[in-house]
This record gives sequence, structure tokens and C-alpha cells, in this order.
Amino acid sequence: MSFNTKVVLVTGGSSGLGKSICLRLAKAGHTVFGTSRKANGQHMDGYTLIAMDVTDNASVLRAVSEVISQAGRLDVLVNNAGLGIQGAVEDITPELGQRLFDTNVWGPLRVCRAALPQMRKQGGGCIINISSVAANFGLPYRGFYSASKAALDRMSEALSTEVDRFGINVVTVQPGEFNTTIGDSRLRPEVISEAHKPGYEKAMAILGGSMHYSRDPDELAQVVERILNDPKPKARYVVAQGMQKISILAKKLLPGRMFERMVRKHYE
Repeated sequence: MSFNTKVVLVTGGSSGLGKSICLRLAKAGHTVFGTSRKANGQHMDGYTLIAMDVTDNASVLRAVSEVISQAGRLDVLVNNAGLGIQGAVEDITPELGQRLFDTNVWGPLRVCRAALPQMRKQGGGCIINISSVAANFGLPYRGFYSASKAALDRMSEALSTEVDRFGINVVTVQPGEFNTTIGDSRLRPEVISEAHKPGYEKAMAILGGSMHYSRDPDELAQVVERILNDPKPKARYVVAQGMQKISILAKKLLPGRMFERMVRKHYE
């Protein structure tokens, strides 16, 4: 392994953003391991796909141990595996919300806890947590998705300070909408209440339209590659365009109720 190549573990590496990240990093010469719940060590266009369920601590520990056993080290962890959710806040049961957080927040925590001892042992590393532009505001009818990604952002921010002394960088990446299949696997409440149905259906129609025109996941993979090559990466990277990027700025600059009125106009 040359000086510039790294051992990289990407959770959720069988499709979507994770697959694009794996493909690009493998093509650049890095030793890449992607994960999937149903993987069995198969080789996929230059990278290895291993089994990991981020909601199962034993599965996480086995997968990280397998990477270290095969490659001898672990330089970069990309926490990409995640779930979507849709539904009015009132319609989401605590049990459904807990399923989301188990993947989107506790999942990355489990993998970080498994990877950090090795990174400390070797004197450095990089953790890249894939968040979302949704972390910046409570999106109507996707409020729990926003909440889970905001929680991941704040956890990442705290972790960054805690592990800096060990030579470990923690980076948050906030993608906007990309052309992936995340919409197909979103959690949904069993019942959409009549009171919320009109707003919910309008919001889902808007979301479906934006997904149709979304961009190539390789754009995000290129940003991840730049982070790997930067010895001093930024704390946060926003990978979005147009209204999504403008909305982040508007949230910072506008009074709270004014921003809420802007969101309502967009969705309703």
C-alpha cells in the first residue's frame, strides 16, 4: 500500500450514494470495504462487500474486525447507511421513530465505537458522517428524518473535539437530493390521518418531483474523495444546489416565523 492510499470502510455500500463512494474510491486505488446486511464477502468492481447490520452491535464489531484482519488498519470510516421516513409528526409512533434513530443515529455511533480504538492505535484516521441538508430545518412530513440527521450532526460536532487529540478528523457531509432509491425504502406510518392527508400528499408529490430531477450520486463521491486527500478537511461540506442551498442560508438569516412562512408556501 502506497503512502497516499487508504483503507476505507463505507456503510451501506451496495447501492445509491454508498455504492458510488465505494466505486470512486476503489478506482482511485484505495482499499475499500462496503457493507450490506446480506453481503458475503463478494468483490464488486474493485471493492469488497462485507456483511454488517448497523442496528446490531455484534454484526458491527464482526465487520470492523474483518476489515482490520484483512487490511491491517482502518484509515477512513464513511457512515453512509441510513433510512428515510415520511409522515406527519403526529402520525409517527414512538416505535417507528425509534426504528429510524436506531439506523440513522445509533448505527453510526455503533460503527464509530468499533472503529475508534483502531484509529487511536494507529495514530490517526478520518470519520465522515453522511448527514443531509434536512438537518438544517424541520421538513414538513419528514420531521423525524430532519431530527435524526440533526442529531447526527451534533454528535459529530462533539466527537470531532473529543478525538482531535488522537489525530482523528470528523467530517459531516450534507447532501441534498440525489438520484438514489432511498425513497423506495422510507419508513411510513400505517395510518395517514385524515387531518394531515392533504398536506402530506402535496408534500410527497413535491418530493417525488425533486427526486426525479436529482443529480448523479458520483458528485457526492467526488466530495468524499477530496476529503480523503485533504490533511485538514473542513468540519462540514454541503453538497446541494439551487433552492436547497439557498434555504440553508435563509434559515440562518431570516427570523424564525418568516422562514416557516416560506416553507409553508413551498409545501402548501
